[in-house]
Formats: sequence, structure tokens, C-alpha cells
Amino acid sequence: MSRLTGRIAVVTGAASGIGKGIAIAFAREGANLVVADKVAEEHAAEVLAAVRDHGREALFVRTDVSDEQSVRSMAEAALARFGRVDILVNNAGIFTESLIENLAIEDWDRVVNTNLRGTFLCTRALIGQMLERHDGRIINIASQLGQIGGKSVGHYAASKAGVIGFTKSLAREVSLRGVLVNAIAPGPIETPLLDSETEEWRSAKLAELPIGRFGRVDEVAPTAVLLASAEGSYYVGQTLGPNGGDVML
Repeated sequence: MSRLTGRIAVVTGAASGIGKGIAIAFAREGANLVVADKVAEEHAAEVLAAVRDHGREALFVRTDVSDEQSVRSMAEAALARFGRVDILVNNAGIFTESLIENLAIEDWDRVVNTNLRGTFLCTRALIGQMLERHDGRIINIASQLGQIGGKSVGHYAASKAGVIGFTKSLAREVSLRGVLVNAIAPGPIETPLLDSETEEWRSAKLAELPIGRFGRVDEVAPTAVLLASAEGSYYVGQTLGPNGGDVML
């Protein structure tokens, strides 16, 4: 379990859910972690302890990924502590439901600013030092809803489709310069984000899934480990889909 030994990773939204699972999986593989999340540090105690239990260093930086100054401060703290960042996982995201006809502009802005603008801001803050070293991995957490859409989630689907488009474009810009960029588009995973969805939505979505169940975080984290490791060295601009068959390409 040493595929990421000595690597430095930033995972946003890492206090819970998929981000937490990825951070712990990275630590298990030997990486040191910057846990960036909007919550207070005490709410990230479990993931920080898990990283340290694997003998790795963990730095918590309270970060609002939609805010440029907050992201800049996070990047500065990460580089001050570790000297470089090898892996960036843009995972922080929020979810709300509304038909487009009823969607408040504030809700559109909040979801898009976190999910899409946040991915851009964190990438811009950390990609420069990757390009200087001709070495880096960026993994953007999208969603299968960004591929197929969904009723009452148009704003969320649009933000995640944007993440997929951003991933492909960035990959074309930087892959020859040593930075590999890919995305993961999970299906519905048992996380606090899924808990925020209505029971009506959950029931309807469950009925659509060929596998007949929602996924687990530990069924997504190995994909991130693959993309972050040497074994993922020929993945460029791809969107990998641990989604229970909700999307079949």
C-alpha cells in the first residue's frame, strides 16, 4: 500500500463523504494530506485522525472554495507546510433541488459557484507550481447527473457538466507539460450529500439503478487512487464513472 508514498495531496470538501474517503485512501497509500473544508476544524477531526493513524501528516485549512481569497490562503498554507502539492482533488460541492421554473437565482449562483467556480479557483491556485515541476495530478469530482441530467437538479447537473468540460479542456492544455487531469463522475453515493435529497428523489433514483442500490464511498475512493498514482499515467481528460450502471458508455 505505497502507491502514493511521499506525495502531497490537497482534497477539498474532505471533512465528510467522498472527500473524506479519498483523503483516507490517499494516506493509506502513503500521501500527506491537506484537508480543505468549509467546516470548522473540529468537524474534520475524524479524517485528520485517520490520516495520522496511517503515519501521515495532515494539515487542516478552513476553505470556502467559492471565495478567491480563501482559496489563495489555502494554497499558501499548503505550500508553506509541504513545499509543493502533487495532487489536487476538487471534491467540494453542494446540492439542492428545484425545478428550473422555481429556481431562485441565489440557489443557482451558490451551487455553480461552489461546484464549478470552486474547481477553477483551486486549480488556478495550485497548477502553477505543478507546471513548474512538470509533475502533477488534478482529479475533479463531477457527477453522473452532469452526463445525463435529472429532474429538479438542472443547476447541479449544469455545474457538474461544466466540471467535465473544464476537465477535458484543461487536460488538452497541460498534459504535455506533465500535469494529468481527469474527472470522476460517481452515481448516487451514501453520503451527507445524498441525505440532503428528498425521499421522493431517492426512491425514484434507486428504481432507475441497474445495480439496485446506492454506492458506497469505498467504491469511489479507489478510482481516485488509480488516477493519482503511477498506474493512472495514461488517463488524460477522462471521466471515470463508478455509478452502478446509471450511465453506460
